[in-house]
Amino acid sequence: MKAFLHPSENRGHVKMGWLESKHSFSFGNWYNPNYMGVSALRVINDDLIDAHQGFGTHPHDNMEILTCVLKGTITHQDSMGNHGGIAAGEWQLMSAGTGVRHSEMNQGDEQVRLLQIWIIPNEHDAQPNYQQIRLDAKEQPNQWHLICGPNDNAPMHIRQNAEVKTEMDP
Repeated sequence: MKAFLHPSENRGHVKMGWLESKHSFSFGNWYNPNYMGVSALRVINDDLIDAHQGFGTHPHDNMEILTCVLKGTITHQDSMGNHGGIAAGEWQLMSAGTGVRHSEMNQGDEQVRLLQIWIIPNEHDAQPNYQQIRLDAKEQPNQWHLICGPNDNAPMHIRQNAEVKTEMDP
């Protein structure tokens, strides 16, 4: 596979009132034909969401949507019946499959920062699925931790031949 270098200063930067976002790949109103994704990786967005703001109910289908909250808590609600908070240090995987409607709202008084990663699934029109985990950096500091993958040994199962890992500092 050819090496891919994408300097952070080349990311798209969008500020829309309550939302400030940096896009690693073309997304929404920011388009750059040089940055359309890599293989099945389609989106890496670094979002800042103001207090008492967020994304109202909207649809997704046939996408693996991984959310990592870095600061604060985002409240998720979806058409599968899931409702609750995703706090800093937690990861959520929503496999949209045949279709899901959901919202993500910052109900707190401080800004929320999150990463959202979208991966194109290798199985289309599958049953939608929701998974959420919390990792504790104190248990195994300075090591790589598997977040999701295609195999049963992964904490969350993704519909793609890919793994997402993170290194956590205590």
